[in-house]
Amino acid sequence: MTRREQQVMDLIRRNPLISQKEIAEELGISRSAVAGHVMGLVAKGFLKGRAYVINEEPFVAVVGGANIDISAASTSELTIRDSNPGSINVSFGGVARNIAENLARLGNNCSLIAAVGNDQYGDILLRQSEDAGIDMQHVLRLDGAPTATYVSVLDHSGDVFVAVNDMAIVEHIKPELLYKRENMLREAQAIIVDTNLESESLLYIAGTCADQPLFVDTVSVAKAPRILACLDRVHTLKATRLEAGALRGVETPDNKGLPEIAAWLHEQGVGRIFITLGKDGVFYSQDGEQGIETTMIPDQGVVNASGAGDAFLAGVVHAWVNDWSHQRTIRFGISAACVALSHEATINPAMSANLVNKIYKGNYGL
Repeated sequence: MTRREQQVMDLIRRNPLISQKEIAEELGISRSAVAGHVMGLVAKGFLKGRAYVINEEPFVAVVGGANIDISAASTSELTIRDSNPGSINVSFGGVARNIAENLARLGNNCSLIAAVGNDQYGDILLRQSEDAGIDMQHVLRLDGAPTATYVSVLDHSGDVFVAVNDMAIVEHIKPELLYKRENMLREAQAIIVDTNLESESLLYIAGTCADQPLFVDTVSVAKAPRILACLDRVHTLKATRLEAGALRGVETPDNKGLPEIAAWLHEQGVGRIFITLGKDGVFYSQDGEQGIETTMIPDQGVVNASGAGDAFLAGVVHAWVNDWSHQRTIRFGISAACVALSHEATINPAMSANLVNKIYKGNYGL
């Protein structure tokens, strides 16, 4: 914070309703100069929004992908290289954005750092995410770069059969952009990143924000290795079985090989490990305790599995914010995933702490 920004901040602290004109008159500078200082304070995370609300409430920062999700679900067994009857749903996604929305719907304050195009999809994505409760003021808008798009094809059971993503815009989230948002990141209770970010950006966050617990979603087999250089800073790692194998250099790990992979990850410095196994449940490893917690399938079956992992990690972070036990954490995460599994969209609009707790109690008899 510069000296002048500190002066502006002091005036706002004394009178949160002070106008920019009054600040200008008090400091003997132009109104446009005040506007520039206010914008700088917002970008750095000291102020929240246009009403100069000082950002003192606890919040979680989420950094990574934000995109349009196009999901095609087949109503019968897929026939390769042919047209398949089914339904198509368009929603808003991106691993980081999905986690942020789930967190917001669970009742947490969260701020997203992402990049979207200066296009129609970008406009809609920003508006929808803000309506869902995510602080989007730190999102970068870009001319000449389309908003990222993720297209998935689901089989008749609701699981992802194949997916293609155009996430090139995320490459613009570079260390120099993160530097401008460094103060906001340092104020966060915790930071969540996805490996849509390039390695240099992951390294910057891990190195600069060493005081904040770092939660990581490894996104895909191809992108998971981007976090390898930062494993010693990872508080909690969430990965699929194949993504965990990619980190260890094992192409097709089975459940029996997970303890060895977890042991290696712990040796690199990872604190907690959650490896999602689809219908087999979730493998966990923390403080010498390992096992597999069974996945609970919604009564109506799996409608769409593409958002379950994002909901699971949001549930895990929500549990951490509330300082819950390890067992309650993983079971709450699985219950949040259960909510996601029961809706055709990547994010279930009914997601809430009350609904997850209701499923939690029904599943585990508590």
